[in-house]
Amino acid sequence: MNVTFTCRQCGTCCMSLGDYIIIDKQIGPYEFACESVSTGTEFIACVDEDKREIFCDRSFPDNHPHACRFLRPDGDLLRCTIHNDSPAQCKFYRCVIMRITAPGGNVLGVVTGTLHLHSDDRMLRAVWEEAEKNIPESFSDAEERRQRYLVEHGYLVT
Repeated sequence: MNVTFTCRQCGTCCMSLGDYIIIDKQIGPYEFACESVSTGTEFIACVDEDKREIFCDRSFPDNHPHACRFLRPDGDLLRCTIHNDSPAQCKFYRCVIMRITAPGGNVLGVVTGTLHLHSDDRMLRAVWEEAEKNIPESFSDAEERRQRYLVEHGYLVT
């Protein structure tokens, strides 16, 4: 079973995208002609209706010049204001929700937002497979429980 990725709206992934999504020009009150620099793809970005109020505050992009121009704070969240029109690179991105290290500090693996481990370390993979058996993705707190499981088995998780 695959868990659908749910964005945490922490903004970490978008804090350096200001160099990858370029606004060529504003073509309407909330519409922009843009380019995804990494693919050379042009696209029209329309600010989502429910995010127009937070988009109007230009202080965040002014204070964070490397962040995506469409990223804005909304309470404790950092939200994409063009979620409906964001380019493919944004739609397909899956963040790292856990970094797993050995007590000495060597990174042994990462877990993505879909609760999949990426690691070449055989011992870590074996512990993760055991955690998957004992803590299925269907558990609402699977991420937290698997994190505790790793810590109980001597790993550091950040």
